[in-house]
Amino acid sequence: MSQLPNTSAPPWPGDAPAGRFASTIRTDSSDGCAIALLGLPDDTGVRMNNGRTGAAGGPKAFRAALANFGAADSAAGALPRVFDAGDVMPTGSLEKTHERVTEVTASLLERGLLPIAIGGGHDLTFPFVRAVAAQHPKLAGVYFDAHLDVRETAGSGMAFRKLVEECGVSALHLHGFQPLVNSRAHLDWFRAHGGRTHLDPSKIALPKARDIFVSLDLDVLDAAHAPGVSALNPSGWTVREAEAWMLVCGADKRVRCLDLMELNPAHDSDGRTARVAAHLFLTFLQGFVQR
Repeated sequence: MSQLPNTSAPPWPGDAPAGRFASTIRTDSSDGCAIALLGLPDDTGVRMNNGRTGAAGGPKAFRAALANFGAADSAAGALPRVFDAGDVMPTGSLEKTHERVTEVTASLLERGLLPIAIGGGHDLTFPFVRAVAAQHPKLAGVYFDAHLDVRETAGSGMAFRKLVEECGVSALHLHGFQPLVNSRAHLDWFRAHGGRTHLDPSKIALPKARDIFVSLDLDVLDAAHAPGVSALNPSGWTVREAEAWMLVCGADKRVRCLDLMELNPAHDSDGRTARVAAHLFLTFLQGFVQR
C-alpha cells in the first residue's frame, strides 16, 4: 500500500534523472525501505505567530531541490532506501491537521520505518513527535533552533512546551539558541522543566537517553546560508556545523525520527535554502548506514 489515509501523492517535479538519488526513492511501496519521507505543507502556526508565511511550500521546494541534488551512486557509499509517503493534507484547523500528522506518522512507525518530516511550521514537530513518544516513553529531545519554541499560546512557537506537558518528553536540549530573540519568561520555563541550552556547535554529543527525537529548524542557520526561512537569523550556524550534527544524529540508533522545518520557498528565490535542506537530509542518511 503506497497511499496512506489523509495524505496526497508525493508531488515530485517530473521524473528525477536516473543518476540522482531521488530516482531511487520509492513511492509505490515501503517494502525494502528503512526511511519514510513525509511532507508537512502547512504554515497555519506561522501565521498565528505573525511570522513570514510561505513554509507551506516547504515540502514541494525540498523535493524539487532533491530531484537535482545528490548522486544515486555517490562516492559516500550506498544510502538507505527511502519511501516517500506523500504530504499530510492540511485541514484549515491547526488541531485537526495535527491529528492527521500524528495518525500518519504512527502508521509509518508501524511499518518499521524511521520517519523524516519536511515542513512547514515548527508547530508540526509536536504532532509528528507525539506519535514517536507514544512508542518511546521518556523520549528526550534535541533541537537546533534560534528559538525556544515553548510558548503557551497556539502557533508555530509552541511545539516543545506541548511535548513536555502532554507527551512525557523527559528532557530538551537546544542548540543554536539566540537570547536576543527569546523572552526571559520562556527561558525560565524551559530551565524549570529541565531544558538545557548548548552554545558551542563544535561540541557534538547527544544526551544520555534511551530514545531521542531530533528537530532542525532551518533558522538555526545564518541568513547568508539560509534566507528561505520563516524567521531570518543574522547570526546563525554555518551549513558545515549543521552537517556535522546530522551525520552524528543519523548514525545513532537512539534517534527515532528527524524533521527539517520552516523551509520557506517564498523567500528563497534561488532555491539556496532548499538545497541546504536536501544536503542535510542526505547527510543524515549517510550517517544512518553506520547503524
